[in-house]
Amino acid sequence: MPHASAAGGHVISLDDRATRGNKACLVSVKTPELTENQAQDMLTELKELATTLGLEIITDRLVKIRRPHQRYLVGAGNAEAIRMDCVESGADVIIFDNELSPSQQRNWERFTELRVMDRREVILDIFAARASTREAVLQVELAKAEYMLPRLKRAWTHLSRQKGGVGLRGGDGEKQIEVDERLVRQRISKLQTELKSVRKRRGEQRKKRREIPIPNAAIVGYTNAGKSSLLNRLTAAGVKSEDKLFATLDPTTRRVLLDNKQVVLFTDTVGFVRKLPHDLIEAFKATLEEAVMATMLIHVVDITTEHIDDHMLTTRDVLKEIGADDKFTVTAFNKIDLVDRPYLIPRIRKQHPGCVFISSKTGAGIDGLLDVVKGYLEQDLCELALRIPSTHYNVVAMVHRTGKILSQEYVDDSILMTVRVPKATVDELLPFVAEK
Repeated sequence: MPHASAAGGHVISLDDRATRGNKACLVSVKTPELTENQAQDMLTELKELATTLGLEIITDRLVKIRRPHQRYLVGAGNAEAIRMDCVESGADVIIFDNELSPSQQRNWERFTELRVMDRREVILDIFAARASTREAVLQVELAKAEYMLPRLKRAWTHLSRQKGGVGLRGGDGEKQIEVDERLVRQRISKLQTELKSVRKRRGEQRKKRREIPIPNAAIVGYTNAGKSSLLNRLTAAGVKSEDKLFATLDPTTRRVLLDNKQVVLFTDTVGFVRKLPHDLIEAFKATLEEAVMATMLIHVVDITTEHIDDHMLTTRDVLKEIGADDKFTVTAFNKIDLVDRPYLIPRIRKQHPGCVFISSKTGAGIDGLLDVVKGYLEQDLCELALRIPSTHYNVVAMVHRTGKILSQEYVDDSILMTVRVPKATVDELLPFVAEK
């Protein structure tokens, strides 16, 4: 196997064999706490993840076990059956839906002489391919480096064999592992420093936005539910929108002027997925903080999926983990243009009172969604009568940006205004409240 290097500041490849082929054998291990349907659903989602990564699925297998086995996660008999599947089908890579320990991953690669990945590594690779902003690139690279550190021996088993076995000390292989481990640790430290700086800048930008308290509606939901398509429909934002998992990772915020003259910021956020690795949630907390800081949430759900309940639960779990589960949330069931079952919408409406039904593609139901947004935001507005000196252009501009103007007239050197503004701006406007 070619020499893997961390030179030049780049994290070394997990396995240079990744370039040898893209035929994948998928394995999902069912433990007693999972139902048959849940396990099968996870295998289906793994297929979508692997396809998003550009792999060709040539075989898949659902393996039932009573308890995890230390060596291969599954028992020896199942391990041999999986190996034979790969031999007969000509697979280049085995992908487990379950998380493998570094030792299990090494055991599988020695046993099959194939590249072996787990769900976490697949998601990391997808994130790496989709990240575009500096912050997202750093977040993904840091997560990959931390994932790779305990797995460095995968790249050096050939040198260990040449030196007479893994247990020997002082061989070329061991020395190179130590070098690469030191380089990766240095890279992790540098990435953490860079990311801290980028996050500080983002925090300053977010602070400036809060100084001009325009209400913000964060669009959240399961990956591929249509969040970016909704933002594009609302704002013509031009956000990348594809029928793929994790089509966009970077938050995009755009202004919308509602028909009641209220300005609202809409923010697209990274999509969620079942069994999203915890370190990726940690890595993207800066991005997900857009949801934490939002005035309200729009939870977009793909109405065409058979896994609505699981997808909604996953989203709620992630929101709870990042501390955004107490926000007012409107649930928007998307893709109603694809619904071919007449009973589906009435049934869901009964199960989820207060929800809305939309199509980001056709625009159906968007006005109803905006009516819910307006209704909630108007509850947060206070009506004030203001007398603002005409020299205070910044205050007048702030009121126009953040509030709803009910009346306005010029008297002498002042502007008399009756306005409805967010409660967060009231203290700033108190010096200009007109005397009755």
